[in-house]
Amino acid sequence: MKKIKTDICVIGAGSGGLSVASGAVQMGASVVLIEKGEMGGDCLNSGCVPSKALLHAAKEGRSYADAMAHVQNTIATIAPHDSQERFEGLGCTVIRDHARFTSPKTVEAGDTEITARRFVIATGSRPFVPPVEGLADVPYLTNESLWALREAPAHLLILGAGPIGMEMAQAHRRLGCDVTVIEAATALSREDPEAAALVIAALKAEGVKIIEGDKVVRVSGGRHDITLDLESGNRITGSHLLVATGRVANSESLALEKGEINRNRGGIKVDARLRTSNRRAYAIGDVVADNLQFTHVAGYQAGVVIRSLLFGLPAKAATHHIPHATYTAPELAQVGLSEADARETYGDKLEVVRAEVSGNDRAIATDRAGVGFIKVMVVKGRPVGVTIVGPDAGELIPLWSLALSAKLKMSQIAGMIAPYPTLAELNKRAAGAYFTPRLFDNPKVKTVVKLVQRLLP
Repeated sequence: MKKIKTDICVIGAGSGGLSVASGAVQMGASVVLIEKGEMGGDCLNSGCVPSKALLHAAKEGRSYADAMAHVQNTIATIAPHDSQERFEGLGCTVIRDHARFTSPKTVEAGDTEITARRFVIATGSRPFVPPVEGLADVPYLTNESLWALREAPAHLLILGAGPIGMEMAQAHRRLGCDVTVIEAATALSREDPEAAALVIAALKAEGVKIIEGDKVVRVSGGRHDITLDLESGNRITGSHLLVATGRVANSESLALEKGEINRNRGGIKVDARLRTSNRRAYAIGDVVADNLQFTHVAGYQAGVVIRSLLFGLPAKAATHHIPHATYTAPELAQVGLSEADARETYGDKLEVVRAEVSGNDRAIATDRAGVGFIKVMVVKGRPVGVTIVGPDAGELIPLWSLALSAKLKMSQIAGMIAPYPTLAELNKRAAGAYFTPRLFDNPKVKTVVKLVQRLLP
């Protein structure tokens, strides 16, 4: 068996693993990168990139075949940045095989044994397939297999009304498919209810059927003929079934016990520094237990562990400033505490201010002023959470991530100057709404102004 010694061994070439590998090797560390599947991981090949490409193509009114061709072209355009050739060019040793720990200091990948000073596990996640009777016997789709389709489903059944399910529902409806979404609980249940309601209403208005509070208990049928039996006794038939019921960490096959790395049903257990029970090993991204499963979280965590790996700094990961977005139309974005969580945490100390999309001149000029708002949760002059629903919500939320990360005050946001007319003015207007009662409805302010006017020459 071939043997390699290295400073850092990265297991998994998704967004988090690639960020660690590229950063570490370019700053002078020796790096071995192991990936058994496609370079770029889920995000590039079956997650964020193809789903957003499909949403764009659907919005443009392309045919289904053209839309899927756009998806593949998008992946192909981005792929060289994540390729084996690029990372070997940077100086990484890339091994395309499955990795298994053989001790706390070593892993095997194919015919190679790698001994490393530090390991970073970034193996991501895969679709969770619920144990529904009959599901294993029908040709269901997941976000990994959906992209092989070239003909539009006549009637797409979607199991799960989270972000993936809702995004794919709207995209396929706009591409001419009948779509039914079945959710055992509440659609977009992890989002602000007021904001989620606007998204749900928009999808229903476009013709998406959404069934909430009903559970699929049996699946039957075959190719282009699938039947779902619901707990309520209702029966739904369709041509295709997409399972979008969440994700599960890819951690079982790594022989973690030999690496003295603890995990639970949710994934690998880490501390605030993202270090596992083996002090030589770190874990980032979707493979981490109870982690926020977003590509940008893996990228952020990569930066945290690089500080520990390369410079020995006691860097810790935080979550209060991590935003997320659902890319339906309208988009829905959140960072920090929701209104409900903020009220539970801060009680009477909380102030909630908002601005409506309908009052934004850019939204009006571009026919996007129908529905939407920005809602900011404020405590003692500082934002602690923000919800945005409306056009380009995902583009507006980063400012508030910065505000939470840098502990900015509402006065600093209000002092921002946005070009006119832009949707970004919504952020400034929301910040201004915090000061409106303090300035315009304050008798003391009016008294001072009158006094100053009398004293001015």
